[in-house]
Amino acid sequence: MAQANDPGDELAIRNLIARMAHVVDRGAVEDYAPMLAPDARWIMPTGDPTVGPEAIMQGVRARRTAGSAGPGSGTRHVITTVTVDVDGSGDSAHAWSYWLYLSTGSDPKILMNGLYTDTFRRTADGWLFAERISSLD
Repeated sequence: MAQANDPGDELAIRNLIARMAHVVDRGAVEDYAPMLAPDARWIMPTGDPTVGPEAIMQGVRARRTAGSAGPGSGTRHVITTVTVDVDGSGDSAHAWSYWLYLSTGSDPKILMNGLYTDTFRRTADGWLFAERISSLD
């Protein structure tokens, strides 16, 4: 296993955060599952915690059906100002990222913004989301 301060861990986690934003906006719903721990918790600003990849993907499907996110919705998630801390054991990490939710097109604008507070777990398959708390600013 890598050392707790291995820059490769931080890069892998930053890439996972970015990959999630791309999947939210342009990927298939099934693309979420490989990024999530089996007991992953998702906490949206307006809802109760959702636990497990299948339940999280059901929420994604609902948002896509409503047209509020995903391909064809005219929206994008922009992630910025990311801070990553890997714990002393090197098996878990936390990250804090500002997010912007934008409308795209001829008159782009910021629709919402907030903070992601993420927890990650190292597995045999690499780093996975263990928890994401999304809060509004």
